[in-house]
Amino acid sequence: MSINQTDEANKSTRLASSSELNSWKRGFTPQAEIWNGRMAIAGLIVLLTILLVSNLIFSG
Repeated sequence: MSINQTDEANKSTRLASSSELNSWKRGFTPQAEIWNGRMAIAGLIVLLTILLVSNLIFSG
């Protein structure tokens, strides 16, 4: 594949707007992956908070 063909292939892609990235879409979409990451981080924060609070309460 030549450089010109690669450039032509890349011109067909476009950047997504912030409202499009934040939309709730089902399936294997970039939006679903973004929400999956957000929920994973939220779960980690909740878990770490619970561990910290329980350690402070039950440690003495």
